[in-house]
Amino acid sequence: MIVRPARLSDLPALLSLAQSAGAGLTTLPADPQRLQHRLEWAQKTFAGSAERADADYLFVLESAEGEVVGISALAGAVGLREPWYNYRVGLLVAASKNLSINQHLPTLFLGNDMTGHSELCSLFLGAKHREGLNGRLLSKARFLFLAEFRECFGDKVIAEMRGYSDEQGVSPFWEGLGRHFFKMDFADADFLTGQGNKTFIAELMPKFPLPTCLLPKDAQAVIGRVHPNTEPALGMLKAEGFGFKDYVDIFDGGPLIECATDDIRAVRESQVLVLSIGTPGDHAEPYLIHNRRFAECRIAAAPARVAAGTLVVEARTAEELGLEAGASVRAVTLSARGAQQVAA
Repeated sequence: MIVRPARLSDLPALLSLAQSAGAGLTTLPADPQRLQHRLEWAQKTFAGSAERADADYLFVLESAEGEVVGISALAGAVGLREPWYNYRVGLLVAASKNLSINQHLPTLFLGNDMTGHSELCSLFLGAKHREGLNGRLLSKARFLFLAEFRECFGDKVIAEMRGYSDEQGVSPFWEGLGRHFFKMDFADADFLTGQGNKTFIAELMPKFPLPTCLLPKDAQAVIGRVHPNTEPALGMLKAEGFGFKDYVDIFDGGPLIECATDDIRAVRESQVLVLSIGTPGDHAEPYLIHNRRFAECRIAAAPARVAAGTLVVEARTAEELGLEAGASVRAVTLSARGAQQVAA
């Protein structure tokens, strides 16, 4: 498996992935025209002709047979061209000395606090390929790209995780809140935002703070809760240093997690090394390895070991990266636990 920039020729495969993802993955709409437009922007981005406000680094996971089986992306910055909304979970204190009442009410505040930050988005891996190192490679490959081209990104990276919905795709948060203002199904609102139509949010969403006690119990219960299919991705990002800071999605109540860019484990611990072809050994750690190229970026996950400033990999890994011995690579252990073991 290899992670590489998406191409226009990937459109049929990405459309198939989007259709299998279902509702809730707003940045991966199952619409041919919208996906083609996004691929065109990704092409401009990797050509170096997009400003940070418009940059869309769209990656795919490609099998050894050339099949595209997954997708992930990095947005250079959110909210610089059009408003980017979320809810901040805050606290409203109401007190009366005469009545001896002191109430602390959790409240949702609509805002644009994440404007200008870079975003991890559009992570989806086909169900048949959710095994081995594939999921971690697809998700974490973005961190090596970010570390290599740090100047292209902001000082904070955010990720809006897919919120909870049941087996029928019903979002309790949407049913308890959004439907009252938008008068449409969650899937329809999700489709509109996927089409790039976000003005209706500002037009219809209430601007005043909303006490969560006014919501149905099932809606309150899923604020900050992820979709079951998203739990592994959330766990991976937490291990890299991301945390929940009381921001949630305005549609499904899913958590927004964040981390200072330079504090992301894979960014902070990545090294520039010289590639060496040999035998990593039976106890070699899985490493993320980036060929340090921009438009021709290739990132792999494979057993490797560091020895005297070199990264020793098998010949097949070097071939996947399009490199020969002596080339410069950026690498980091695939997992935080692996990093700790190496340090020990």
